[in-house]
This record gives sequence, C-alpha cells and structure tokens, in this order.
Amino acid sequence: MRFSVGIACKNIRRRPVRAALMCIIVLFLSFTAFMGGFLITSLQNGLDSYKARLGADIIVIPSSAQGHGTVDNVLLQGITGNYYLSKESLKKLQSIEGIEKSSCQFYLTSAKASCCSARVQLIGFDPETDFTVMPWINNSIDTVVGDGDVIIGADIAYPADDTLRFYGEKYHVAGQLQKTGTGLDNAVFTNRNTIRKIAQSAAGTLERDTLKDIDLEKAASCVLIRVKDGYDISAVADDINIHVSKVKATPCVSMIESVADGFENVSVFISIITVGIWIIAVVIIIAVFALMMNERKKEFAVLRVVGASGKMIVSAVSFEAAVISIAGSFFGLAVSLLLISPLSESIRLSFSLPFMQPDITTIIALMVGAVIMPVIIGAFTATLSALRITRNETGLLLREDA
Repeated sequence: MRFSVGIACKNIRRRPVRAALMCIIVLFLSFTAFMGGFLITSLQNGLDSYKARLGADIIVIPSSAQGHGTVDNVLLQGITGNYYLSKESLKKLQSIEGIEKSSCQFYLTSAKASCCSARVQLIGFDPETDFTVMPWINNSIDTVVGDGDVIIGADIAYPADDTLRFYGEKYHVAGQLQKTGTGLDNAVFTNRNTIRKIAQSAAGTLERDTLKDIDLEKAASCVLIRVKDGYDISAVADDINIHVSKVKATPCVSMIESVADGFENVSVFISIITVGIWIIAVVIIIAVFALMMNERKKEFAVLRVVGASGKMIVSAVSFEAAVISIAGSFFGLAVSLLLISPLSESIRLSFSLPFMQPDITTIIALMVGAVIMPVIIGAFTATLSALRITRNETGLLLREDA
C-alpha cells in the first residue's frame, strides 16, 4: 500500500498540468451533480409550500386586477398591487350557493418614500373568519395578532426595537413567519383594524390618493373561499364569474397546476443539462485516462521489471485517480456554494416559480453525493484502463513503447 501511495503522489507532482486538467473535469461533474439536485429539490419544496399556503378552494379578485399585481403574482413573485372589490360584488358573493366559508383580505402596497421602513405588500386579514393565514401563523409563532401588531415574512429585516414604520406610525413586530419560498416571504400581515389604520394614514398621501374613495371599513382586495362538500369547485367558480360582475374567480387547483407545469418544465430542463454535462464529462474522463494509460506503458513495464505486481500498479493508478477526483469534487462544491444564492434568485425570478432551499440534512446528503459519485467514476475508469494495460506481457509493453 505504501508503494502505491508513493507512486501515485510522485505522478501527481511530476505531471501537475495533467492532474489539474483532470481536477477541472471532475469539478464540473461535482458542480452539476450538486447544483442540479439542489435546484430541483428547492423547486419541489417551493411547490409544496405554495400548495400549503393557498389553503382555499377559490380566490376571488377584481377583474381589473388581472395582469398587474394579481394574487398569484403576489404569492409567487412578491409583485405588489392595490385593488379592491366593490360593495355590490361582496354582497352578491354571499348569495352564491356552495360556499361553506369565506374570508376577505385587504392589500396595500407601502410607498418607497421615507414614510415607511420598507416597500412591502401589506395584507390585512380577519382572524375570526380566516382559514389560510392563521394556521400558518400558529405553526410559526405562539402569539396573538392584536391591534397595532404585524407579522412579517421570513425575508423582511426589522430593527432591534421590534418595530416597523408605515406612513408615520410605528407598529410592533409580533413575530416572523417560516420561510415559504414564495412572494409571501416579503409580505407583512396584520388584522383588519391595523390595516385600516395604516390605510387611513396612507389615504392622506399623494401616492395613495385612490384610497380616499374606498370604504375602509368594508373594503376587500380578495375573497378566499372554501367550497362545501359535494359541490364542484370549478362549477362554483364559474357561477361566481357569471353572476357576480367585475370579479374573477379562480380555482386554486388551476393555480397549482399552472405552477406544477412550470416546475416540471424547469426540472426537465435542469435534468437534461445535468445529464448532458455528465455524459460529456464521463466520456472525456474515460478518453483522458485511456490516453494516459497508453502513454505510461513503459512506466508500468519498468515497475513490473523492478518487482511491482500488476495489482500494485492498478492500486497506485486507482489511488492517484481518487486523490485527483476528491480534490476536483471539493473544488466543485466550493464553486457551488459560492453560486447558490445568485443562481437560486435567478431561477426564481426568471421562471416565476416558488423556490425554497432544502434543509441542512438534504444539503449535506447532496454534498456527499456530489463528492462520492465523481470519485467512484474517476477511480473506476482509471482502474479499468490500468487493468487493460497491465494484463499484457512486460516485454510486449516495452516493445510497443519502443
């Protein structure tokens, strides 16, 4: 074993360029293995989180909101919007058959100006009727959302005094929600009384002039609906679209299917790129090792003459390939970890898909796989090439080289 290790180390030191080239090839293998698994897992986590966060059967918004700041855009991308249902629409919704529960939410985008701590989507909900936000809050924090309290998304930073300022007033940060990988991570939630107070403060500003015409006591940006058992969700949504003017009712399953289709397309795209790079890299590794072994025929023959067995030579070659592969794999992981954040954000924004990074256990498993697989491939291909060469007679190897 000492002989094999010594020969392998000497070969690496003697041919640093060759070793570096192999290291770079393995780096690509490790990088694509880790990043491919990481991105697909993150997208799947985001899709699961998105399904969990919807929590309703139907979402109703004003038809005028379509195309700019719709509910699915708020959820997926954090695109903010200010739009409100009319009193007549809210009243007619109550007469639609098949609705078991309904809860209104009020949207308000905070301004960019110095009036506010951050530009975020403010979402007011009614804790008494809500069946989507409260389960999420209860699962994240152990607190009651009182008047003057706000609950913030996972990506929102707040000062040490636990307050955020909106339109000249400070509000207490009662808690921070768990990460979802959606636009809700940049939203602020509060109850109806508090969102009404914020809206009243905003109504006096030039940016929020339109709020002056809104009845803040009853206004709603969207209505979340749960359908009674035995009723078809799509049929109830169609009934709303037919009988309630100026609204758009969308079954949540349609939104989930749309996101799931996008996830499938992106995951297939990532998988094809990953597999393609792996095939190219493996072919290159096999070809390079085959050439290397042919170049080293005389070296192997001399080693055999001085007493080295074929097993010792194969062991030395395998150890050399393993060392190079391990180095390349760790470099690949280092590059992956440096690029995780920018690539994750690029994927999320480019494809408008929810994106939630896996937990530390999954990341460690991906890292281990990204190291082990390239090492196995490198050592295996090197061993096969060495076995093929060392099976020949020593004299034949010397004559071929001559």
